[in-house]
Amino acid sequence: MTRPLLTPPTSSQPRVGGWADYLELAKPEVSSLVVASALVGFYLGSEGKPDLLRLLHTLVGTALVAAGTGAFNQYLEREDDARMRRTARRPLPSGRIPLRTAFCYATALSAGGMLYLAFLAAPLAGLLALLTWASYLFLYTPLKKKTPLCTAVGALPGAMPPLIGWAAARGELNSQAWVLYAILFLWQFPHFLSIAWLYREDYARAGILMLPVVDTSGIATGRQMVGCSLALLPVALVPTWLGMAGAVYFSGALVLGMAFLHLSVRAATSHSNAHARHLLHGSVAYLPLLFALLMLDKK
Repeated sequence: MTRPLLTPPTSSQPRVGGWADYLELAKPEVSSLVVASALVGFYLGSEGKPDLLRLLHTLVGTALVAAGTGAFNQYLEREDDARMRRTARRPLPSGRIPLRTAFCYATALSAGGMLYLAFLAAPLAGLLALLTWASYLFLYTPLKKKTPLCTAVGALPGAMPPLIGWAAARGELNSQAWVLYAILFLWQFPHFLSIAWLYREDYARAGILMLPVVDTSGIATGRQMVGCSLALLPVALVPTWLGMAGAVYFSGALVLGMAFLHLSVRAATSHSNAHARHLLHGSVAYLPLLFALLMLDKK
């Protein structure tokens, strides 16, 4: 039997959610990563001293779009969330926020953020935000129910935040900006595949075809983890070759890349939840450390 879209509220479950429910609807953990990545792109794309006012506008606009995208994602996937243990208590499947209110909330955040970026940061930044929003919601989200290739499709908009920041700083994109895109694109595979491996039973229950759901042996999942971590190692060194950073970054990126690859190989060969969790934690540490080194050693 299909679980009802909205469960009746009880005395401990109010019909209209509080501020914490609306914050949860905006996926603050994901939104904060998006904003941080845009910050990296803006800082590295700035020629000379960064324009702090434009940076503020960029971060605010990016945060609004990211929050709106997260809210729309939960709106579209509310039935699937109701079937998964880790998401069943989210504001929409639990009925704490009415659907109409959630839709209006997501629309206001998304449209407001895109317009904010276009007029107060740079038109190209607003356009990139629109492309990110549309491809995430209307390509990646429906494909999760159709094919394991959804991860590759989702990685395309997922790697856009540094481009948004770079475009806001310079008004254009160049090869250096696309290197940041490539780093974030490749990083997503071991990160999200480790999550999908840990929650593969939950995803299967909701009919979401992440690779670990159909790859019960874990062999194909492990190959993607290792392959993308291996490709990420030299790609993360390219900023030094392009003159974006110096020897300090190069050395740090090499060490971080080797450690990340080790965690991926161990998760791929053991097929264990414990090692998948280690990879997940390692991926969460890898990206901010790498970007911090790149910013500190900027040329």
